[in-house]
Amino acid sequence: MSENLVTRYQFLQDELKMHDQAYYDQASPLISDSEYDQLYRELLAIELAHPDWVQPDSISQRVSGQINQVFSPVEHGVAMLSLNNALHEDEVLAFDKRCKESLDIDLVVYACELKFDGLAISILYEKGQLTRAATRGDGAVGENVTDNIRTIHAIPKQLQGSNIPDRVEVRGEVFMRRFDFEELNKKQLLVQGKLFANPRNAAAGSLRQLDPAITAQRQLSFYAYGIGEFIPASWRPLSHDQLLDQLAQFGLPICTDRCIAVGPTKLLEYFHGVAQRRKDLPFDIDGVVYKVNAYELQERLGYVSRAPRFAIAHKFPPEQATTIVLSIEVQVGRTGAITPVARLVPVVVGGVTVTNATLHNEDEIVRKDIRVGDTVIVRRAGDVIPEILSHVTTLRPINTAVFEMPTNCPICHSPIDRQVGEAIARCTGGLFCDAQRKQAIMHFAHRRAMNIDGLGEKIIEKLVDAKLVSTPVDLYRLTNSFSALVGLLYLNPSNSQKKDSIQDKKLIQNLLDAIEGSKKPQLGRFIFALGIRHVGETTAKDLARHFRSIHGVMDASENDLLQVRDIGPVVATSIVNYLAQAHQRELILQLLAAGVEPQVEEMSISTEAFFLGKTVVLTGTLPNLSRDDAKARLEALGAKVTGSVSAKTHYVIAGEEPGSKLEKAVELGVPVLDEAALLKLLGS
Repeated sequence: MSENLVTRYQFLQDELKMHDQAYYDQASPLISDSEYDQLYRELLAIELAHPDWVQPDSISQRVSGQINQVFSPVEHGVAMLSLNNALHEDEVLAFDKRCKESLDIDLVVYACELKFDGLAISILYEKGQLTRAATRGDGAVGENVTDNIRTIHAIPKQLQGSNIPDRVEVRGEVFMRRFDFEELNKKQLLVQGKLFANPRNAAAGSLRQLDPAITAQRQLSFYAYGIGEFIPASWRPLSHDQLLDQLAQFGLPICTDRCIAVGPTKLLEYFHGVAQRRKDLPFDIDGVVYKVNAYELQERLGYVSRAPRFAIAHKFPPEQATTIVLSIEVQVGRTGAITPVARLVPVVVGGVTVTNATLHNEDEIVRKDIRVGDTVIVRRAGDVIPEILSHVTTLRPINTAVFEMPTNCPICHSPIDRQVGEAIARCTGGLFCDAQRKQAIMHFAHRRAMNIDGLGEKIIEKLVDAKLVSTPVDLYRLTNSFSALVGLLYLNPSNSQKKDSIQDKKLIQNLLDAIEGSKKPQLGRFIFALGIRHVGETTAKDLARHFRSIHGVMDASENDLLQVRDIGPVVATSIVNYLAQAHQRELILQLLAAGVEPQVEEMSISTEAFFLGKTVVLTGTLPNLSRDDAKARLEALGAKVTGSVSAKTHYVIAGEEPGSKLEKAVELGVPVLDEAALLKLLGS
């Protein structure tokens, strides 16, 4: 086994998860779709060669996206999967060949439709009445956005016509038309609000508003493109195109730009036809989708872990232009990632003026040999993020210099570290670095870390910008800054003209009380709150159980860390490197001096403990235990709680409305426990 390959595999997992969060949860993609696809395909190649490395929480085993804790969770009765992508025509031909060979037929009939660039939504109708709407989330569990969905005029509250099933989950895409996007940004300019980068970001941000009235003002659109669960089982039409016709009769908006194609030649004809009229469409698309039309054939083809075998998305190539590199600078991201950026002579690409382009990382600069003064080919990757494809060798000026990455962060001057097997270099400054400070403090205050209620992103930004908070230690000194807080935070919008209102003072006092109340966290939460790279919640809890004190962790050698359950060389090295920095150790000591007292959870795990070393999955709603409570108690007994069922799962704990995870457990023969059995085993 190659240690470098193991390191690379772990890096790909972490990198893809980070990009998923940026794309799905923050509506702010960091790389192009094509680059994401390249990383994902590399991950799949490694897993194909080493199938024993694949864990249930691998990025390849789940749909991208996470659940925003602000909205209540909704467990999908039928998983909302992603689509595999075809980037070239030969991949479309290969897809058609696989379908024909699997079905043992000569020609396959496909339904072809546009691939909208928006947000996937599930809308539940019961007796024809809209009762619930949810985002895709991680494919298994989404966010409840029912109130916001009800504000979209295109979506009927009551289905029309006949043949309406008792229950049907309609799936489709919420998006924003280009005209509505432009009008929204005009309004944002007038109120000095945040400008949205593109219609997809605007649609995603609008749908996740806590106030449905704001969503209602955003002019969102919707197209239905399929269904999830439905009752009765006999209701569904025989084919996909018949289903869309039926949904249209119900009053649901259906895109008319679709067709039936027989064979791969017709698929490509549709693709090229759409590409020609793409600019004339009133909304953004990034490709087309091909689906085997007959449902009986779809069922025969089945699914892989996160995508159907009967469908594929054929993506458009991004548009390109030529310009000149004026300079190359490096930017420091919120996670410390060092990204080189080329400053360009302004050029129009895909209808947008481009002045900067990402160079991604040091390896990319070396591979493409990009230098200041070069004439370069630029494209808008995924029609969003400008990037440089290559330089034009014949136009290179004489005596151009090879670009060298800096060894120290341009913001805080801390060393820049690039671990073996990783493409991205990172500033090691952490909270010491201004570029990372806000993100690090937000992580510190998160409910799964120090759990400081009321300390959200906007308040943190104000506190940092006002130089009241530079590190988490400063949070515990805010008691001395009460009057400054009253004049700064405007916690109650209705009292924004009265900075010293009684209500504002009460809210500020509540915030200070929450900060004070966070001083006795569980040790695992405290370790997680520090933001050590590769140390998630589970790893932090394992460290807490093993070392029993923060000083034990701080004094641990790399070899000591390797003795901890599930900690390998990559994680151990990351912890050692973090604690080797004087300012990181000083931060921990200052937190302790400020009154933070991490609590060691008293546990009595014996080798005979029922859940010790077992992998457990929770599904459905438990009558008496919240999911977080059940997870915490299981982990206290040595269990590893994961989000998906596999052959490696030891037990599934099923509550009410368990959904597809229970079906998977039964299929695989995984033992299923109800809450009563769980409580008995927990000793409750």
